[in-house]
Amino acid sequence: MSSESLPISGLAGLETKPRPTWIEVLHEWLVTVDHKKLGIMYIVYALVFLVVGGVEATILRIQLAIPHAHFVSPQVFNRMFTMHGTTMIFFVAMPVLFGFANYLVPLMIGARDMAFPRLNAFSFWLTAFGGLLLYFSFLGGDGLYGAGSTPDVGWWAYAPLTSVAFSRGHSTDYWTISLLVSGFGTIGTAVNIVATVLSMRCPGMTLGKMPLLVWLNLVMSGMLLFTITPLTAAQLMLMIDRYMGGHFFDTQAGGSAAIWMHFFWIFGHPEVYVLIIPCFAFVSEIVPVFSRKPIFGYPIMVAATVCIGFVSLSVWAHHMYTIGMTSYENAFFVLTTLAVGVPTGIKIFNWLGTMWGGKIRYELPMMWCLGFLFQFLIAGLTGIMLGAAPFDWQLGNSYFVVAHFHYVIVGGILFALFGAFYYWFPKITGKMLDKKLGHWHFWLFLFGFHMTFDFMHIPGLLGMPRRIYTYEAGRGWAIWNLIVTIGVFFQAVAVLMFVFNMIHSYFRGRVAGNDPWDAWTLEWATSSPPPEYNFAVIPEVKSRRPLWDLKHPEDPDWKYE
Repeated sequence: MSSESLPISGLAGLETKPRPTWIEVLHEWLVTVDHKKLGIMYIVYALVFLVVGGVEATILRIQLAIPHAHFVSPQVFNRMFTMHGTTMIFFVAMPVLFGFANYLVPLMIGARDMAFPRLNAFSFWLTAFGGLLLYFSFLGGDGLYGAGSTPDVGWWAYAPLTSVAFSRGHSTDYWTISLLVSGFGTIGTAVNIVATVLSMRCPGMTLGKMPLLVWLNLVMSGMLLFTITPLTAAQLMLMIDRYMGGHFFDTQAGGSAAIWMHFFWIFGHPEVYVLIIPCFAFVSEIVPVFSRKPIFGYPIMVAATVCIGFVSLSVWAHHMYTIGMTSYENAFFVLTTLAVGVPTGIKIFNWLGTMWGGKIRYELPMMWCLGFLFQFLIAGLTGIMLGAAPFDWQLGNSYFVVAHFHYVIVGGILFALFGAFYYWFPKITGKMLDKKLGHWHFWLFLFGFHMTFDFMHIPGLLGMPRRIYTYEAGRGWAIWNLIVTIGVFFQAVAVLMFVFNMIHSYFRGRVAGNDPWDAWTLEWATSSPPPEYNFAVIPEVKSRRPLWDLKHPEDPDWKYE
């Protein structure tokens, strides 16, 4: 039985409607509460900021390519540095993952929308306005006292850099208010995902039969409710310090700069897992389909994810070994950092066990997932190294940490995201991405990534500090920084090819059909793209592979040919 003839598919072509004008189309998107359209808006919004953040990163790397460069001024460098980090974490990674969660979770659990559609739309517009507000700072000119209005305190905004004495004008205010606004949107989306998963599942879909993508997004949303609130509280305290005479972070008046670090990293380190867990979800859906085997160790995968959710909340201060904590505190955070590596490592074996003995198809989604597996393993190993306090004491403020962090964010998160784009683009648009352009994108980005972030470890080991504007010649850093910068241009070209591929394929791509990958989760049971109501009849599921049951009722044991 083909997926096109399944009873839960969407109905199409029942009546002919006049083609809407562009104003009507724009109005429809602006006021929509449809989870699929909001998911697409999240994704497009994030892609725009990905290009912006990439330009900022390129400016930073050109400045550091050679010693004593003067491509930009120190002030502009600090601004680009702050905007790049803030943009990539808060307005690229989080929105794009929310976009996929918005689009896929209701489809995968057989629902017709999110639990709170209006809250869903409100959350998106809060997030969108937060990002725009951050970039409105560029319109502020030199601002008060010539300090400028563009934030320049780093994406972590450590006190006392953010005090009025050191950050005049409104640059820090733009940063604080933009994250406050987007933070409320994040909380709204997290609440919505939790409520949707717990209350909107179709008949027969117990928690033990949910797709792993749904399970992992449930854990991610629960973590966000615990982690985004300390950051929001810290932003409010910072505004009170700056404008109402508070002294939370003023050491001369009895406050503590270390309190800001604790509040920020209580959010900041679990945030890495908030971002990587949905990427685990992408890989956990893609690898089984292209290995033609069910996921190996489904219960262990779920349990490991829940374990990560809890343990990761207790590891934040491994970013703070050098601030003067006691040896007992350092030892505690060493232990928790090493402990969180255990459930994370389990997932590697889940994916390897799934591929072992499978009939692997090396389609583009699978290639990106294979790249993710190798690079995330390397990122995890360097993370364990930095989790040891004596090693971190030596390299915690060097470019070794920058290389490790980008191995996680780019080598892990971005590779899994590209795999998700190639896998679900046919469902979202009804068109296939161009395979030839996709291969160029993959190999150029893979080469550029390793050229940049492999070699970035070396100047860090040689003592190059992070957060510096330039450096002296003769220290052995110049050749490595030049190689790192060249690699950035390979990545930039690859990303531009990907953007072109999406635009070209949307208008001229090959028609995908409803189920081009022969998958087994419910989103592939409906048309591509799905109708507004998702399913003509709410499905009833009996296993973790409901679509496979419908396509192959004679094969109850899922024995693949």
